[in-house]
Amino acid sequence: MSAGAALATGQLLLEAGEAGQALESFRMAARAGDPRGLTMLGRAAERGWGIASDAGQAAGWYRRAAAAGEPWAMFNLADLHLRGEGVPRDPAEALRLYADAARGGLLQALNMLGMLAETGAAGPSDAGAAMAYYTASAERGDCWGQFNLARHLLADGKFAEALAWLDRALASHVPGLHAAVAEALTEAQHPDLRRRAAHAAALAAMPAVAAG
Repeated sequence: MSAGAALATGQLLLEAGEAGQALESFRMAARAGDPRGLTMLGRAAERGWGIASDAGQAAGWYRRAAAAGEPWAMFNLADLHLRGEGVPRDPAEALRLYADAARGGLLQALNMLGMLAETGAAGPSDAGAAMAYYTASAERGDCWGQFNLARHLLADGKFAEALAWLDRALASHVPGLHAAVAEALTEAQHPDLRRRAAHAAALAAMPAVAAG
């Protein structure tokens, strides 16, 4: 079985609830030299898929895959450094890894770079840079980038534009997004925003659907 086939099989097994068998498929892909297999072994260790959860072990797998140029491994390792799980908390290292992942074509990393710029978690806050990162992420189709861009546009009084991006974000099925939108709009007074808050809350309450 090729590495690509092993990865696809592992994903199907994972979605079917067969984490142990999925893990074997990811190991097969990793042994075949595909860094995505290493990344999935890291995810399994981080999430406890078929093995005990171990963030330190996850970081080791991510590090190996990142060294081979795998953008998701860079992103996931950056997340661990940002939270300080399994590795020392190091926002500056997280920033470097997110930037590498973005250069590798991972649009979700652009949103994280925006969040770091907005919050100043890895250096001085920079609203202009945050807006630029969120815009780049949103325009490339990332729902979190679309949501964060909508937040900033609302703050800038660009209501119609904000609603358009918010609707695009709500059309996604990414776990956690709908709940985040509902929470962010809890205190909204405008009827259009209150309708979207109710819609987001309803979507958040629906049973999760496995990603395709």
